[in-house]
Amino acid sequence: MVVEFPFGVQVMEKSNFKIATDEEIDVALAGQYLLNLPIIVDESKIDKTLLKRYFSEHPQPNLPDFADKYIIFRRGIGIDRTADYFFMEKVDMIIARLWAFLLRLTRLEKLLNRRLRERHKKEPKKDDEINPEADSEDLFVERIRLENMDLSIKKLVSKTTIQEPTFDRIIVVYRRASPKPNMDRGIYVKHFKNIPMADLEIVLPEKKNPGLTPMDWVKFLASAVVGLVTVFSSLQMPTADLWVIFAILSTVIGYCAKTYFTFEANMATYQNLITQSMYDKQLDSGRGTLLHLCDDVIQQEVKEVIISFFILMEQGKATMEDLDLRCEELIKEEFGESCNFDVDDAVEKLEKLKIVSRDSIGRFYCVGLKRANEIIGVTTEELVLKARQGSISA
Repeated sequence: MVVEFPFGVQVMEKSNFKIATDEEIDVALAGQYLLNLPIIVDESKIDKTLLKRYFSEHPQPNLPDFADKYIIFRRGIGIDRTADYFFMEKVDMIIARLWAFLLRLTRLEKLLNRRLRERHKKEPKKDDEINPEADSEDLFVERIRLENMDLSIKKLVSKTTIQEPTFDRIIVVYRRASPKPNMDRGIYVKHFKNIPMADLEIVLPEKKNPGLTPMDWVKFLASAVVGLVTVFSSLQMPTADLWVIFAILSTVIGYCAKTYFTFEANMATYQNLITQSMYDKQLDSGRGTLLHLCDDVIQQEVKEVIISFFILMEQGKATMEDLDLRCEELIKEEFGESCNFDVDDAVEKLEKLKIVSRDSIGRFYCVGLKRANEIIGVTTEELVLKARQGSISA
C-alpha cells in the first residue's frame, strides 16, 4: 500500500495512538509470559531509509533502537490472564531456585552479584512499570509470574493463573527493503489488538524462524562433556560398575532430551501465538487500517464538538479554560473516564459552523439548538439515511 507517511502518522496521533518509547519497549520486554523463544527480526528485509529520514525531519524523544527500521504505535492498556498447569515451566523454576541455593552455599553468588552491580551502574534500570510521567492516563497492571510465586507440591500439579498487561491496540509500520531500480515504495501497516507486553515480539515484521538458543547449545555440550568425562573416569577404575555408568548416561541423555523437548514445546507455543496474532488479534492491515483510523478521527471530533456545544447550551457562557474543565468533568461524571479534552479544536470547528461566537470579553456562547440545526442544514448522514429509507419503502 502506498501512502504518504507523514499523513499516516498524523492520522494515528489524532486517533490517540502514541509511538512506543524506548523505555516502554524495555519495560514490556523485561518480563516473560507465553513466548519463551528469542525472536529476531531479519533486518536485511526491512528498509532503513524511510523512517530514518522521517525522524531526522521530525525528531521524537526517547525513540527505540529499531525506530529506523519499523515503528510501533500503541493505544490503551488491558489485562490478559492465562490459566494452565505450566508443568515444565514450574520444573525449570524449581531447578533455577536449587541452582541459586547452591550458589549461595558455595558463596559464588556474591561474586556474581558484584558483577551485576557493576553492570547496573553502566546500564539504566528496567522496571516492571511504565513511567507515569510518560502517560498519566494509562492503567497500571500488576504482572503475575511464576518466578514470583511460592511453588508447592499442590501448586506444581494444579492449574496456575498468570497475568500480563497488554497493549490494547498496536499498529506496526514498516517498509520492505527492495533493490533501488525497482524500489517498493509501499508502506506496510498492521493493526493488532490485546497484545501481551512481554510477547510483543509476535507482532514484529519479517521475523526469522527461531531455533535453539546459545544457552540450549551450551546445555547440550556441557551435559555431553560432563557425561563422557564421568563415564571415562568410571571405566578407568579397576572395578567399574556398569549400573553407575548406565545411570550417568541415562541422566545425561534424559537432560538433553528434556532440553530438546522443551524447545519443541516452546516452538509449538510460538506457532500458536503467531496463528493467534494473524487470525484472532490482527484487526486489519494496509488501507483498511487507515480507513478505520480515519473513521475513528471523524467520530472523535464529532463527539468533541457535540460535548462542547452541549456544555455551552446547558451552562451558558464560558472561557476556553472553563469550557475545557467542564467538558472533562462531564466525561468523568457520565462515563467514569479521565481524559485531556481537545477543546481548542472543537471550538474552532463550532466557530467555523457559525453556531458559536465570542462576546466582548472573550467568552464563548452558542446559538439555540433549533437555530444551530437551521445553520448547519442537512448533513451527509441525513441524506444517506433518507436515501436508505426511500429505497426500503420502494
